[in-house]
Amino acid sequence: MKISRIDHLGIGVQSIEAALPFFENVLGLKCYAVEEVADQKVKTAFLKVGEVKLELLEPTSPESSVAKWLEKGGKGVHHVAFAVEDGVAEALVECEGKEIRLIDKAPRPGAENMMIGFLHPKFTAGVLTELCEPKKQ
Repeated sequence: MKISRIDHLGIGVQSIEAALPFFENVLGLKCYAVEEVADQKVKTAFLKVGEVKLELLEPTSPESSVAKWLEKGGKGVHHVAFAVEDGVAEALVECEGKEIRLIDKAPRPGAENMMIGFLHPKFTAGVLTELCEPKKQ
């Protein structure tokens, strides 16, 4: 697997509307996209810091994994996403071959027209890890 960069940091929030003033008014960042990812039961807002994006994640249902994480006391960084050059499907196979537990056995659609796959934090030094690549046209 070839990691090219950190694509984004996912930050769990109760409310994007309540969180954005800090990022925009204090840090001077600008939200450039808001999107709902229905199958993941989240609304996302993206801001850019240099080449790295921040993805604010607001649950749209108490059943979402982000809602459950927040309910358990999770705050702040929810996950780290790495861009992979050789494809998410291949990277997931490689990780599984190295005995890393997968949350996603196959890539699935994510925000910003990306294909994504998650690795279980119990096998990644406690960090929920996302692998991502742009969807093929």
